[in-house]
Amino acid sequence: MDQALQHFFGWFGLPSVGLPAVFISAFVSATLLPVGSEPILFGYTSLNPDMYWFAIFVATIGNTLGGMFDWWLGLISRNSFESLKGPTHSKMQSWLEERGPKMLLLSWLPGFGDPLCIAAGWLRLAWFPCLIYMFIGKLLRYLTMTWLLTLVPDSYWHQLGHWLHLI
Repeated sequence: MDQALQHFFGWFGLPSVGLPAVFISAFVSATLLPVGSEPILFGYTSLNPDMYWFAIFVATIGNTLGGMFDWWLGLISRNSFESLKGPTHSKMQSWLEERGPKMLLLSWLPGFGDPLCIAAGWLRLAWFPCLIYMFIGKLLRYLTMTWLLTLVPDSYWHQLGHWLHLI
């Protein structure tokens, strides 16, 4: 498994050891780039089980900051757009504004969460409640995904490594 992770980190140019790799992968995966951070987090926690909770926390912070980066991009996009066109209101905008930052509990959803963070910035939702709800949603995501990956037997991971010619 260690060789597989080193190969993966090398391919993306990420640090191959430690929590910086967990943080960077979590941050990048929260942007619109199609990168998943769960395999890196799972690999790290598999190699360092005593760091499980701390690694979950680092990944959650990285992913939340990445989500806030998306929020900021939405905010500056809105400001730029309004200077060109003027304000507009749609049903979707009204629906999101009505639910507010609580919608960011769903910011962890693949394909939906990142645009939701951008929409929160676009709608100028208050940044602090957005940060809190984003953090809670992303923490629950990492806890769930890491726990589910621990249910997969080690023999499966070894077979997968041999099949991919990484081990």
